[in-house]
Amino acid sequence: MRKTDLPNLTFHQRASTRIAVFKSHAALFVALACLVQSSFAGQGHWVTTWGCAPQLTEPGNVPTAPLANSTLRQFVRSSVGGNHLRVRFSNAYGTSPVTMNSVHVALAPATASGSNGAIYTVTDKALTFHGAPSINIPPGEVVYSDPFDYSLPALTNVAISIYFGNLSSTTICGHPGSRSGYFIESGNAVTAANMSGAPTAAHWYIITGMEVLAGSSSKTISILGDSITDGRGSTDNANNRWPDDLANRLITNAPTAGVGVDNMGVGGNGLFGGLGVAAQNRFDRDVLNQNGARYFIVFEGVNDIGGDGSTNATQATSFATNMIAVYTQFANKAHARNLLAYGATITPFGGNGYYTTLHELERQTVNAWFRTNTVYDGVLDFDLAARDPSNPININPLYYNGLNASDGLHMNPAGYQALANSINLNLFTQ
Repeated sequence: MRKTDLPNLTFHQRASTRIAVFKSHAALFVALACLVQSSFAGQGHWVTTWGCAPQLTEPGNVPTAPLANSTLRQFVRSSVGGNHLRVRFSNAYGTSPVTMNSVHVALAPATASGSNGAIYTVTDKALTFHGAPSINIPPGEVVYSDPFDYSLPALTNVAISIYFGNLSSTTICGHPGSRSGYFIESGNAVTAANMSGAPTAAHWYIITGMEVLAGSSSKTISILGDSITDGRGSTDNANNRWPDDLANRLITNAPTAGVGVDNMGVGGNGLFGGLGVAAQNRFDRDVLNQNGARYFIVFEGVNDIGGDGSTNATQATSFATNMIAVYTQFANKAHARNLLAYGATITPFGGNGYYTTLHELERQTVNAWFRTNTVYDGVLDFDLAARDPSNPININPLYYNGLNASDGLHMNPAGYQALANSINLNLFTQ
């Protein structure tokens, strides 16, 4: 109804009429959304095929250009595939609303995030939210797109393009360790075949998950970790973190082809603190509440050890015991939600600034517990896979990433492949 359609009504009558029209349109959007949702009912369950742990965007990781009234194109990689899809967006740490005027997904070349931001335009699909093409995400909220038909292959790059309205680029939700370049273009470019300019820094913003509707045999592994899981030392735009390598093995192995991987690694994170939300405080959100989760892997604790100030063996042993208490809590909570729990031993860090004899005592205490405990359903012995056979307090020289002369902690792609190769895939057939 246009303004000129109300020539004989008073101001209040016109306002009431417009409100009624707005409500009827809103009701129509809700009805359409319910219809879309119901059309997918009974077709399976939602399984996370890609995800990242949301964080508050720190000053050094803000977008390189304003996002307001611009298009942001980001790239993610599926693990399991499917024919129905939905995408999760988060404003969990934002202090102001985020307006997304238009959001599109499209399949993309493997090199797109590191070159020209190209998409396969024939695969482009507009998303809706409660039947509408746009949505306003309030601070602290998480939203899903409406489910939609989409042929998503396994192990495939996906571009998510968002044309924003108003938002602050300095207080938004993000994930600094994407290892994937993003593109920002002024105005609405969600359907552009490629993006002008070069890819910018490797961060994700607003996007936190992608899910496929799958049969009961499909499941997801939620991995709680730190920078080694997040991929520090891997190759930007190459998807060669150890969880990526694990996904490759799972998908190409017939008995586990329906198992997805959800990488909840956060650089600098720890059980008790560190960067981002402490692992013990984000566990429910990043593990238990991931759709389709059946398996849980914890590979975390080196930052706790590195920051511990114990001055004698008694204190160090007590600190390791406190870590073990948190690991035990994780396994118990996972079992209460019918997840199988697997603990990974902490890899060597000789030569790193974290290394002291007391810190090594803590690492060995934790690792000995992981290898012998009866709380977890299995152990991933990453320590054994990564260590130097001739000097086991150090990483194997073949896996040294060369970030700097004193790193001694993170690995190169060969090291991450070695971690993935050491995992028994039969653990994910139960």
